[in-house]
Amino acid sequence: MPTIDIHTHMFGVGWLDMIKKHGAPAYAIEDMPDNRNYLIEYGTPACALEVEAFDYDKRIEMMDRDGIDISIVSLTSPNVHFGDEAVSVATARLANDEMAAGQTAHPDRIRWFASLPWEYPDAALAELERCVNRGAVGVMCVAHIGERHLIDPLFEPIWRELDKRALPVLVHPTAPLGAKAVNYGYERILMPAAGFMYDTTIALARMAIDGFFERFSDVKIIASHGGGYLPFVNGRIDMFFGVETLAKFNIPKLPSDYFSRLYYDAIVYDPAALQLVIDIAGPDKVMFGTDLPMPADVGKLYDLVDGRPAGEAAAIRGDNAVRVFGL
Repeated sequence: MPTIDIHTHMFGVGWLDMIKKHGAPAYAIEDMPDNRNYLIEYGTPACALEVEAFDYDKRIEMMDRDGIDISIVSLTSPNVHFGDEAVSVATARLANDEMAAGQTAHPDRIRWFASLPWEYPDAALAELERCVNRGAVGVMCVAHIGERHLIDPLFEPIWRELDKRALPVLVHPTAPLGAKAVNYGYERILMPAAGFMYDTTIALARMAIDGFFERFSDVKIIASHGGGYLPFVNGRIDMFFGVETLAKFNIPKLPSDYFSRLYYDAIVYDPAALQLVIDIAGPDKVMFGTDLPMPADVGKLYDLVDGRPAGEAAAIRGDNAVRVFGL
């Protein structure tokens, strides 16, 4: 039974360089009082820059320690969405090339999600073609891009191509809109622990009621962190949809019907939460993830999955990913 980590991050020195040069004022790299270097998002220390996010040999050592056979790596927030078009396109190429090189160096252990300069569709489509040719097995996008939601008409050509190719797309949160006003830096941990979950939930719920999943039925959307709050508010969204009289939604099904089509990672840290995810999607649409080298309790994640019936555990640990990604 292979163990495949479908939600795990690599940054790369090229990406880091571009953040340092072009990320201000929203993003920065700073040393913090715990003597570690951090990515800063809207004034909040978002994540420590661990060596395993830059060095593929160190990454393989970490995978060996944690019993992971294959990692499908991706960038994190803010992805490549800072600076102008030239910066976004150059950052995407740098990050994608480092991931492709990581797969070349470790062909049995590393696969990768491409990052695209979404705000510039022609450039994004060109980069998608280049990355697929270099071995990318999917695409990562953040839950909103600048001030634009994922249903924005600007992104339609990209979604059409992703749908045509039936590619997996990992929808990953970023600092929620209004993050600066909320001042997540006050508590620090609330940005990744709670704010990120909100960002994912709003993005995917908006896609459902907008009719996105009717227009793009073949793209394989993977919801990060167990779908944020979706499993908990699944029925509540249906209720409001059913009684709404002011807004008009041109979709033939309940929002929950679309949520059941999504794929989910199992990064939830609670057996009841994992049960909710499985209740919505079924065990064939849930895949193992860790979020490494971000803070993670990999042992607990294994315990949650291995506590399921044997067939479900095998599917979640790796068999589903083999099917979804064609590994």
